[in-house]
Amino acid sequence: MTTNQQADPLIGRLVDGRYRVRARIARGGMATVYVATDLRLERRIALKVMHGHLSDDSVFQSRFIQEARAAARLADPHVVNVFDQGQDGELAYLVMEYLPGITLRELMREQRRLSIAQTITIMDAILSGLAAAHKAGIVHRDVKPENVLLAEDGRIKIGDFGLARATTANTATGQQLLGTIAYLAPELVTRGMADARSDIYALGIMLYEMLTGEQPYKGEQPMQIAFQHATESVPRPSVRNPGVPEPLDELVLWSTEKSPDERPNDAQQMLDRLREIERELGVSPMATTTATVPLRSQSDSGDLTKVMPTTMALDDPTGPVATAGAAVQQPIDNATLLRRRSSKRRARGAFLLTLVLLLAVVAGGVGWWFGSGPGSLVAVPSVAGKTLEQATALLADEELVAVPGERSSVEVAAGTVIDSDPGAGERLDKGASVTVFVSTGPTLHTIEPLNGKTEEEARQYLAELNVNVADETLELYSDAADDIVINAFVTPRAEGEPYICGEGCDLFEDDSVELYVSLGGLPDVVGMSADDAVAALAEKEISVSEQVEEFSNDVEAGIVISMAEREGGGNWRPGDSTRLVVSKGPQLFEVPNVTGMTRDAATAELSNAGFKYAYVSAENVILPDGVWGIINNANTRVVSYSPTSPQLKGTTITLTMDLAEG
Repeated sequence: MTTNQQADPLIGRLVDGRYRVRARIARGGMATVYVATDLRLERRIALKVMHGHLSDDSVFQSRFIQEARAAARLADPHVVNVFDQGQDGELAYLVMEYLPGITLRELMREQRRLSIAQTITIMDAILSGLAAAHKAGIVHRDVKPENVLLAEDGRIKIGDFGLARATTANTATGQQLLGTIAYLAPELVTRGMADARSDIYALGIMLYEMLTGEQPYKGEQPMQIAFQHATESVPRPSVRNPGVPEPLDELVLWSTEKSPDERPNDAQQMLDRLREIERELGVSPMATTTATVPLRSQSDSGDLTKVMPTTMALDDPTGPVATAGAAVQQPIDNATLLRRRSSKRRARGAFLLTLVLLLAVVAGGVGWWFGSGPGSLVAVPSVAGKTLEQATALLADEELVAVPGERSSVEVAAGTVIDSDPGAGERLDKGASVTVFVSTGPTLHTIEPLNGKTEEEARQYLAELNVNVADETLELYSDAADDIVINAFVTPRAEGEPYICGEGCDLFEDDSVELYVSLGGLPDVVGMSADDAVAALAEKEISVSEQVEEFSNDVEAGIVISMAEREGGGNWRPGDSTRLVVSKGPQLFEVPNVTGMTRDAATAELSNAGFKYAYVSAENVILPDGVWGIINNANTRVVSYSPTSPQLKGTTITLTMDLAEG
């Protein structure tokens, strides 16, 4: 007995007048477990006593009682039996069957990684026990290797239903969220909700740990591990242990899905799949055997405390054991029984000590090989955001070799490390190479001509090059067809002036491009009536701000002579306004009144007014018309002229000539 046990005031105490405390065997956060003797039934039991500072807490007492009731409802060879629950003064206690042996945690510490046969044997038993619990409507809520007991006689049982709850009461908040972080289901981390599928998740993590020798998630703080459970997917065990068969890989992935709906519904469904895998692999749970022992009296109570596992190979009841048993007629006294037990314990203790020493040597050798020997692995450090020099130094600290690489990136500035291959957290042999990808900044692209493409073609082409295209395009009237790009301007993502790119240019990823797209041509309104021209332009969202009238010898009145150019130049666009020049027809001029004038005076007046002239003789004159130009001017007189109304310049005015009197 150790000094600490000697100092424990419960050692030697008689609890509730029935249970004599012999030694302390375990201590946890809620309670301490002792080995004790049930004086009434003369058998060894495990006595679980609540810590004194919790005994006055009604919540913890309720949980203690809950454990007793939950476990007592289960009758399965793979669940630790609970015999009694009570209160002795300030002590609240549970009475459970005593199973000398080790926990699964201790076995994994010794072996690090279990064999496939060991793993299947233990998982088959755990699932059988939990299947019974789930069928009874009980969720364990604290499945972990520490709660799996491996008895010396080969029995495998799951115990400690201290967190168990009925499936109808499946929420947990604050202090009620008590499950071990390493096996905590994502829904417990994010919502505080637990049901049978939360136990399945913990089983999946345990299965991964048995197959690989380590837990899938690690972190310096519990919240780091909890965050990984909530956000990451458990990797295949075969990544760490290539000897893991694919069906077990898939069973781990199925049972550790982040969404509870994608996991097995309960332990029975997972057990059914495990047994299918056992048949596929030709691997059965290892049969447990126990040494043949003489028949024990009722005082030893083996028939009350021992449940034979379904995998145990039973002796032939007609064989030597049965015969020997039949021959024993006389009861064996207690002293003889004690001597036999002591002898067996010494032999078993020597065997176990030898086995532990052998396992320690093997574990030490394996630990050296993988810890500091040739088989050691190191984790790749995170180098994102570092310079190449800093990343090289970080990798060198882990005895890894940096190999420079380049990648373009919009988000990461040139010269800064983007990531590595293998990535951060991957485990490699010392001296392995790690490619460090350094950002070269955005990729430079040489753009082909955009003019002549449809708007959709131009947008798709630029999007494939990771170039931004403005949502709004500038629509213009042009000689090109409707929806055809007629120009483009680039705005650099870095500082810089916009530049033209319609006929092609160089630009970087994440630069922005504005497209100029044709709306087709404006109607030619020259030669239209003014009203028709205004209506045609209005359909194209061009307004007429002014109509200017001008005389025209060639265009009839009311017809558009011309349309003004766009103010500021460039292509017309919807919303612009224009000015039309409309014909007033030809301009007419007054014909001077030359009646009574001499020939030269009349012709001079008409010439000055822009008219031509011709002569005709008056009716009473016999002279030919052609002689009026050579007759003495003083002897001529204009009797009349025609036409007399306003005329175009250049019109010929006919002068009727007569001889002057005198």
